[in-house]
Amino acid sequence: MSLSCLMTCSQLPYRQQNCSFDSHGQHGSGSYGGHRKTMTEHLLKILIVGDGNVGKSSFVHRYVSGQFNKTYKMTVGVDFSVKLLHWSETEKVRLQLWDIAGQERFISMNRIYYKGAVGCVVMFDVTNSSSFLSCRHWKQDLDNKAMLPSGDSIPCILLANKCDLAQRVVSADSIKEFSKANGFKTWMETSVKENKNIGEAMRPTSI
Repeated sequence: MSLSCLMTCSQLPYRQQNCSFDSHGQHGSGSYGGHRKTMTEHLLKILIVGDGNVGKSSFVHRYVSGQFNKTYKMTVGVDFSVKLLHWSETEKVRLQLWDIAGQERFISMNRIYYKGAVGCVVMFDVTNSSSFLSCRHWKQDLDNKAMLPSGDSIPCILLANKCDLAQRVVSADSIKEFSKANGFKTWMETSVKENKNIGEAMRPTSI
């Protein structure tokens, strides 16, 4: 699903701001004369889910800041990050990334965390077969609790993280078959450490 479709499907549930800028990028008074143009900002909520220690927080940090954090810090409940995208000359998209804890004791809160989301990343660790199998549960949970205003399930992509590690136990063929069988929009291998496919996974055409 493209980002433009997400903006339509979401019906902009959070915020839309209009402000005018002159040809030099200066904020204007709202006049539409001369070289002024209207800038619209959309806020889209994207979920990042998966078992604990698969690299979700590191993925978000790498995507937002461009840096790799070697220190593991367990997410408690949910963490928030924001990435601003200049979608066009007249539109900005503010991606609000909800990094949701993978520990079982937090799962009861998921329905609250999912509310208003328009897309999701489901992540697992290719060196951990259990985290891969858990993606079925995560996808089912999303399908049951996270809906677009149209009533459709939110689009999800499957990310196979830590693909740089030699201890891999989940094959690409298995992931491809699993992704298709469980209704993911697409799947992709990622390495937060090596910065592989981080930006590509979050491109508008991916989610």
